[in-house]
Amino acid sequence: MKLSAGSTPARQATVIFAVVMAAYTLSFFQRFAPASIAQDLSLAFDTTAASLGVLAATYFYVYTLMQVPTGVLVDTLGPRRIILLGGIVSFIGSLWFGLADTLTHALIGRTLVGLGVSVTFIAMLKIIALSFEERRFASLTGLGVFIGNIGSVMAGVPLAFAATELGWRNVFVAVAVASLVLGTLSWWMMRGSAAMGGVKVDRTVVMGGLLSVIRNRLTWAPALTNLGLCGSYFTFAGLWAMPYLTQVHGYTRNIAATHLSLMYAGFAIGCLVLGILSDRLRQRKLILVVASAVYCAIWCVWWWGGTLSVSLTMPLCFLMGFSTAGFSLTWACAKEVNPPQLAGMSTSIANVGGFFGAAMMQPLVGVLMDMAWAGDTLNGVRIYTLGDFRFGLSIVLALAIFGLVAALFIRETACRNLWVEAQLKEAPQP
Repeated sequence: MKLSAGSTPARQATVIFAVVMAAYTLSFFQRFAPASIAQDLSLAFDTTAASLGVLAATYFYVYTLMQVPTGVLVDTLGPRRIILLGGIVSFIGSLWFGLADTLTHALIGRTLVGLGVSVTFIAMLKIIALSFEERRFASLTGLGVFIGNIGSVMAGVPLAFAATELGWRNVFVAVAVASLVLGTLSWWMMRGSAAMGGVKVDRTVVMGGLLSVIRNRLTWAPALTNLGLCGSYFTFAGLWAMPYLTQVHGYTRNIAATHLSLMYAGFAIGCLVLGILSDRLRQRKLILVVASAVYCAIWCVWWWGGTLSVSLTMPLCFLMGFSTAGFSLTWACAKEVNPPQLAGMSTSIANVGGFFGAAMMQPLVGVLMDMAWAGDTLNGVRIYTLGDFRFGLSIVLALAIFGLVAALFIRETACRNLWVEAQLKEAPQP
């Protein structure tokens, strides 16, 4: 394993990467957990679809707002300090959420959770950029997301089972403790590394770097692709998939949770496979466009909502997750058109789109569904028809198509840093 200059030794870099990936699994768990316990939350806090959407999306609000600041902080303070602080805040937020007795308290807890876990992914990308070869960036990012998605898989059937047997509140108390342990362990593992601790940088230099990334028009196609694909996926998989599968297709909670786990597993495997395939073929755009087209086609099936057998809907969920994973290449696409030293900022700009999309769409879908709702309830929980879901999910389908269109405008990098190549061409020849 060849390392870049100034990085940690190979073994230490690998162990640090492993610990941070473990912390990243918790962020995925927190992201998708509301889908599996949507009914529990509705009963606990007596929510409408709109308020349930706000509760789930609170995570995304904070996550979205923190992406660019996180990129700046990771590039300056370093991943070591940021991951520790994130672990502490996640501990407080998850504990608060698990013990919440009102919707307001639950919202506060989810806000703190979103704030705490928002730093982990960008910090992981920075560690990869510091410690490993450029040509392995997409593969290692895919591996990180693959491992991280164990958390989303755990948010499917395992969480549904644990919520039934142990209570959803106890689950989140346990996750709070795990957040603190992993944040502290990451801090300890990165001791003695100047690169992981960050460097002192003039604020004008930082702002200049951030503005250069924002002004670079090649940054925006990956960011808008991420907005459309990731935003629509998180909206559905993070909240509305479970109610849709149980109320439209009539599945039991366990069968619907199995569908979610397959979707999450497909996403995890897709990130790994598509990342490796992209690096091997030295292609970013082509793979991303093909995956996006498949993803949009599956969205059309869900929006149609006709009767399908479980033997078809389960593979569709897996394929939906797998094809969605194409958006993971947007991080590499954004990084490879900007200066290497601004890897944190460039990937955070690309990453902000998906979370902004989910933050806006999750509650908006709920508002639209409430507008179409005929007033039916079952055991105190609102029941929505296929027509209600079609009305609400129409905007999510439109967002997915927008992501596909944006992908067509991405600059192909062939796994090279185009900014570095441009600088070399402009340099005077000896």
